Amino acid sequence: MRRCRSTAIIAFATFLLVASVDPVAARAQAVDSLAPDLSVRVAAAVNDVLRTTQVPSASVGIVRNGRIVYIAAFGHSRLTPPITATPAMHYAIGSISKQFTVAAVMLLQQEGKLSIDDPVSTWFPELTRANEVTLRNLMSHTSGYEDYAPQDYTIPEWTKPSSAEKIVHEWATKPLDFDPGTQYQYSNTNFNIVGLIVQKVSGEPFWQFLESRVLKPLALEHTIDLDTQHNLLEPTGYFRHALGPLRPALYEAPGWYFADGEMAMPVGDLLKWDVSVIDKSLLAPASYAEMEEPTRLKNGKLSNYGLGLSTGSLNGHRMVSHGGEVGGFVAANYVFPDDSIAVVVLTNQEASPAAGIIGNAIINLVLPGAAPVADVAAQDWARDVLTGLQHGKIDRSRFTANCNFYFDATAIADYRTSLAPFGAIASIKETSKFDRGGMTYRGFAVEFATGKRVNLSTFTVRDGKIEQFLVEPAN
Repeated sequence: MRRCRSTAIIAFATFLLVASVDPVAARAQAVDSLAPDLSVRVAAAVNDVLRTTQVPSASVGIVRNGRIVYIAAFGHSRLTPPITATPAMHYAIGSISKQFTVAAVMLLQQEGKLSIDDPVSTWFPELTRANEVTLRNLMSHTSGYEDYAPQDYTIPEWTKPSSAEKIVHEWATKPLDFDPGTQYQYSNTNFNIVGLIVQKVSGEPFWQFLESRVLKPLALEHTIDLDTQHNLLEPTGYFRHALGPLRPALYEAPGWYFADGEMAMPVGDLLKWDVSVIDKSLLAPASYAEMEEPTRLKNGKLSNYGLGLSTGSLNGHRMVSHGGEVGGFVAANYVFPDDSIAVVVLTNQEASPAAGIIGNAIINLVLPGAAPVADVAAQDWARDVLTGLQHGKIDRSRFTANCNFYFDATAIADYRTSLAPFGAIASIKETSKFDRGGMTYRGFAVEFATGKRVNLSTFTVRDGKIEQFLVEPAN
């Protein structure tokens, strides 16, 4: 099961400068050099975010002038017993995997074995309106198929073994959320379908094709398949309830890792991939152009998402990017193709914005001039629910079954003990809002009377019930 972290999506549009020092252990790998003063500032920025957010570790890397110039790991990959993070360790990259899946499709298109404008009915006629949904719609999240995994915490279903085929036939046989091509709405369901199509067209298991045609040609020698090699992850993934203690994450069961997010790798392998995107070394230039072109909806508007990549710009610098999350891990990947710059951040705590914050801090150092996104209006219901949690109380009628599962006795106690000392809420401002998975996402910045600050991420379903309500440290 894969999620593109909601706060990771937002982080691609939110750029913060972080620049104080905290001595957390780091291990660096020899690469082409970054200027010593810049290396010091990068390390200071990473350490400051880890100290503030209390995320256990981060593995980070930088590409400049098309070459890997910086790789380092910070913090602890495991807390008990303590194990220092190193750049050689595998971190799950979640939905960043989607661009690798698109590369597999583009190779098949280059060979004339499919067209990305073929209808899904070519391979799966039984899916909803499959004759109207194209492969391009799937890879650009404009299909209308509902997202099977928008939550940033583990729900009960994900703890039971499954398969891509089962997921697709459960979620892609429902009525569409919108007519194909009329909206952008992120959906992991789309990429499960894409992976199954790659299998049908290539005649090989998806991972086998990906490994032989994408990973090996780029010498990504240390990348692993989470579905069959999860035991090779050296770091432990963590989560926390509000500002409570870090706890080992609940991982997804076999079958939930597939073409929408089944990859894990050391930071160096993802940097090699970014260099290949900058150099256009694996695919034909036309294929990269299609991946990086913002999708135009039927009303003529652009969606700011290409094929497996978020698209945009920062101060006139073209950027393609993506975030990713699976149980216990959040990752962020930013590439500036025209500037030959890339930044990668891998972390081992789910539902944390740390990867995006670190990435944005590094971008400010290697591509200066970023500015933060303005806040928007406050939401009274979020204040009410958060105030109740400070007192260890929730109105369960306001929550879905999944969110009620999340708020067990331990979670409620952690929320109360970690948030009650902050006092009354002084301000709560909505900082982001978008639709996904048939739900509405909202992000909030919260400040308490004591001056303490947190971030809040929520999902609400169509009837207004709360599917997600997660508190995270604010940097």
